[in-house]
Order: sequence, then C-alpha cells, then structure tokens
Amino acid sequence: MNILILGATGFIGSVVAARLAADGHAVTGLGRNPARARLKQPAIDWRRADLSRMTKPEDWENLLKDRHAVVNCAGALQDGLSDDLAATQADAMLALYAAAKRSRPLIVQISARTAGAAGALPFLATKKRADEALAASGLPHLILRPALVLGRNAHGGSSLVRALAALPLALPLVHTESPAETLSVDDVAEAVSRAIAGGLRGDVDLAAGEVLTLAELVGLHRQWLGLPPARVFSLAPWLTRPVTWLADVAGLLGWRSPLRSTAITVMSEGIRSKGESSLAATSAAATLAANPSGVQDLWFARLYLLKPLVIAGLSVFWLLSGLIPLLSMERASAHFLPFMPEAAATALTLATCLIDVALGAVVLVRPLARRALLGMLAVSLAYLAGGTLLEPGLWLDPLGSLVKVLPSFLLTLTALATLDER
Repeated sequence: MNILILGATGFIGSVVAARLAADGHAVTGLGRNPARARLKQPAIDWRRADLSRMTKPEDWENLLKDRHAVVNCAGALQDGLSDDLAATQADAMLALYAAAKRSRPLIVQISARTAGAAGALPFLATKKRADEALAASGLPHLILRPALVLGRNAHGGSSLVRALAALPLALPLVHTESPAETLSVDDVAEAVSRAIAGGLRGDVDLAAGEVLTLAELVGLHRQWLGLPPARVFSLAPWLTRPVTWLADVAGLLGWRSPLRSTAITVMSEGIRSKGESSLAATSAAATLAANPSGVQDLWFARLYLLKPLVIAGLSVFWLLSGLIPLLSMERASAHFLPFMPEAAATALTLATCLIDVALGAVVLVRPLARRALLGMLAVSLAYLAGGTLLEPGLWLDPLGSLVKVLPSFLLTLTALATLDER
C-alpha cells in the first residue's frame, strides 16, 4: 500500500514509518525538517512540510494522490514560537479530511485521552476536535489513544522521566502518586500495522494492563539506568510553579520543555485509559528490559535538565559581558587607545558590547539558537586572537580576562552538541 505518515520524524512517527516500510509498504514521511531522517531511513520517501501551514483542502491534494492510508503521528504540547496547536492538530486535520473525501484513504489518528478536567487544555481540546471530525467524516478510520509511550528512544514526557531518574542522591517529585499507564512504542506501530492490514478500526485505547505511580515509574527507569535506589521526596505542587512558568516562557521562545503547564496539569490527573485496552500492550518493565540501557542513555538523562541551564548560563554570561562595559565606557575603551584614536576606540567598544548583548538575547530564541551559538564561537575566537595580538599581557590578568573565554568556548560547544531535539 501507498502510505503517508505525518510527523514521521518524531519519536512515534519514526518507529511507525520503519515498521510499515518493513511490512513492505511504500512509505512517504512528512516532517518539518527531514534532512537527518532521510539519511537514517533512506528507504522512505521524505517530504518537507509544515502542518500549521496546510489548513486548506487544496494544500493536501497532491500529497493524497494515490494514497491508500494516512497515519497522523504529528502533535505538539503547547502553543509557542515553534508550534501552533489549533493549526497543526485541528485545522490541518479538518482540511485533510475534506481533501480525502474523494479518494477515501484510511486515516489513522494517533490521539490521546481527551476526557477529564485537562481536556479543556488546548493540547487535548484541539485533538478532541480533530477526533470528533474524523469520526463524523464517514472516512474509514482508526483513532488510537495510547498511554505514556516508552521505547528505546525518548521524547517529551519519557525524556523527563529518564532525567528525573538520573538525579543524584534523591528524587524530588511532584504528583508522586499520580497513576501512569504505559506501553511500548512498538505496540503503537503494531496497532497501526494491523489497521493498515484491515484488522482494526474505530476508537481504541492502548495501554498495558498495569498502573504505576509516577514514583514507581521513575524508580523503574533509575534501575534501568543502572543507578542505586534513591529516596523519593514528594514536593507540593506550588513549589513547581516557578519552574513551570519559566518553562512556559521558554515555550513562547520555541523551546519544547516537558515541564510546561500543560504537561504538569495532565500529570496531576494521571495518565489512564477510560477502560480496559482491547489490544495487548507491553508493560514498562518489559519495554525497558527489551531495550537495555547503555552509557549514552545515562549521559542523555544527566544532560537533559542541564541543557536549559547551559543555554541560560551562556545567555547571562554574554548579556553581562556586553552590559557591564557600557557602565564605564571610558575605562573599557582604554584597552584600544594605544592602537587607535579615542573616538574609534569608543565606537569599537560600543560595537563589541552590542554584539555580546545581541548574542546573549538571540540564543534564547530556539529557531535562532544554533546561529547564535556559532556566532559566540566566532566572536570568542576573534576576542582571543585580538587580545593575544594587541595586548598579550591580558593572559596574565589576575581576573582572567582572556582565560575566562576558554570555558565559555567549551560550554558553547557543549550547547551545540546537545541542541538537537530529534
């Protein structure tokens, strides 16, 4: 069959795409940036597209030509600079359904449990709108509602669980007793494969037959990482509000933190299906046991929560390095006076300060972060070269004027190495 997969570069989508290709289907993967996926999975026909801009039926007509099935694995947690929930999860899907009425391909929608108080959140409300429209469309369809998805890789909530499990000494958790049902990402791929084969339709919950508390799930991951047991400290929800607020602000700047308010609200209710799953699914322990961890998993878990601190630390460093000299321009420009007129020295000092401030601000904007980090490396090298040539004595400065650039340079390389999200 000829199958189109939306969100094929994601955690779930990449596994579903690989499974359907292994089943012998012709698979086309849709993603916003499939360049790396094209290298990893060359057997799949990759297309670049942004669902948030495909909100009219005519946007889908060429993509749907000769398709037998469409699998929607795309989704977003919260509105922000990188995501538009209404456009991506609702408007684009309604446009897809309208365009599909002529050829009537099977539509498989990877959704979520949308009942409960959290159902009013835009994340779930937009999914519910798309689900209801699909159910009423008359198109052949399957709506899958998986619980917390675990696998060899991790993304979003599963990444956060690993990061929490790797905390040293103790595990400070909020909502420690919240129930969490899980399943393997391979179970999702199996369900999609069965749907494509014609054996599954309707609205289906998908979860293993066990319910763990959040504390138990984190403890299970800690064991999987090969770390000794640690005491769990239950935190009052209000203590997490500053972190959630910062995560929401980061989301507005394009960073997809799993600590945003939507995720915390969903977790406060727990992740449970509305009834017994009609399909067999793999337990959390079995999923982890089937994918033994390596040192790379421990590195990822330990670096996950350090990554935002590294970005924030670099931002503060560059902002201060640009702002502080502005408080005493005469003193700051004195370093250039032996080599140029006073006016030129003042202008050069002002220019370098503005460059530093700009880099410190721009690195906080996710779509521009890579360019800002590369700019930091280039400017750091320029500072080191210029300082060494013009005033080599700065290397012996007791305050480490040039020496301090070296750890900043290494921290910037670390940020670049961990910047990718997929």
